[in-house]
Amino acid sequence: MDNRLYIPATPDTPEVDFDFDACHLCLRGESYPESAVSFYHDILERTREFLDACKDTEVQVTIELKYFNSSSTKMLFNLVDLLNYSIVRGNHVRLNWVHDEEDETILEFGQELAEDFPDIDFRAMPTQAL
Repeated sequence: MDNRLYIPATPDTPEVDFDFDACHLCLRGESYPESAVSFYHDILERTREFLDACKDTEVQVTIELKYFNSSSTKMLFNLVDLLNYSIVRGNHVRLNWVHDEEDETILEFGQELAEDFPDIDFRAMPTQAL
């Protein structure tokens, strides 16, 4: 397996920087691709392969999305579900949910994820509004 998955940001897709060797997965930007399923398919598959190979591993995830549409919401949920499943294998997952401190919608979605997946070490991290 390639040890890194990097996809540069576009106007409608986020930067994906998954450094599997460092156990750090990062999504940054905006997510409203024409087909969220197509965009996230390989990301989810590569993440599943990585997590399947982990045992007793510390995995750090940073999600810093300024905007995402409803189809991206489902893909984010699927990603967090994969992370949650890896906890069963003895991994520790820390999810840094970075949000604009004035954006209640993104914060609330992150809080819903934290409630749905209580085994994940969830940390809401506000940024300063620009």
